Amino acid sequence: MVQRTGAGVARRLWARHHDAGARPRPQAWRPALVDPEPRQQIRFCTTPAGVRVAYATAGSCHASSRWPIQAAGTSSAGPRPAVRAFYAPLAAHRTVVRYDKPDCGLSDPWPGRQTLETDLEVLRVVADELRLDRFDLLGISMAAPVAAAFAARHPDRVGRLVLYGGYANGRRVASAEVAAAMVDLVQAHWGLGSDVLADVFLPDGSAEARAQFARLQRDSAPTEVAARLLAQCYELEVEGLLDQIAAPTLVLHRRDDRAIPYRLGRDLAARIPGARLVSLAGRSHLPYAGDAAAVVGAILAFLDPPARGPRPAPPAGPADSLTARQLQVAALVAEGLTNRQIAERLGIQERSAEGHLERIRQRLGVSSRAQVAAWWARRADASEVPG
Repeated sequence: MVQRTGAGVARRLWARHHDAGARPRPQAWRPALVDPEPRQQIRFCTTPAGVRVAYATAGSCHASSRWPIQAAGTSSAGPRPAVRAFYAPLAAHRTVVRYDKPDCGLSDPWPGRQTLETDLEVLRVVADELRLDRFDLLGISMAAPVAAAFAARHPDRVGRLVLYGGYANGRRVASAEVAAAMVDLVQAHWGLGSDVLADVFLPDGSAEARAQFARLQRDSAPTEVAARLLAQCYELEVEGLLDQIAAPTLVLHRRDDRAIPYRLGRDLAARIPGARLVSLAGRSHLPYAGDAAAVVGAILAFLDPPARGPRPAPPAGPADSLTARQLQVAALVAEGLTNRQIAERLGIQERSAEGHLERIRQRLGVSSRAQVAAWWARRADASEVPG
């Protein structure tokens, strides 16, 4: 599964890694898209123009048809435990590929202005580097129109298409006056701008979570990059391509999304032949905030539909008995979070986190948090993609 990461109006733009490669990079270029954990393989590919693009793979499946790529419009900046917990269930069933958009994270700066065409070129280069003739594609927020355009232009390469929190025309996200004001605010006062974006993207988050998100943005992107990528978000437009999409498509959108209005997700689904629209509860734009398990569950159900005929069942393991939510909780336990912290990350009650942990213990046949963490670590090591 190739995931093109993207952030609605500007939020997922920024990342947090320092490039230890050939050319030194200023500390400001530290992205949150690619996480330097041993269980992820971080590599580089190069565009025809010589721009190095960083990508990461995680998961254990080696069949190319089961590699989802997450298209990258920006990086998925956010609290690492929450982001990791969101992707854990996906990586348990698939090999997930994520990459840094040029100007973000470990990827090189792009020589000039980035557009839909340059985004499509980068996505193609990543897929070609992995020798994926056909793969599933995930586009989140501002990456959704890019993923949709790629599916329209390359129908032979996209098996299934998943679009979360997306839109067909960036000029409909906000009025011209509001869009200009937001870009001007970020350009003039990135500190205040990051606080405003945190309120928009995480309206249901705690004050601590919003403050942490805002700090990540400020630490991850220079002012000019943040303003430039936010402006691009408002400029993306793919309305004329959507009726050419042949891949089965799932469109996910939260009904009260404050960053990208629900009406734009509904419009996006209506323009794609045969697309299925799933409306989710919530106001937060970030997929890992709020009821993230509902997002993950819908994605997995779509990517792995029930077989039409009988087929041998794969051997069951402990992970197969855990739900998407329980896999998220197990990942956060391994991070060392308390039940209260887990509840805050996932937007659930503390007693619900306790209940999930108890069921995890029962299904794994263990009795302590340390044993759950050890199980998760062994599982993560086993799912590492060979270099």
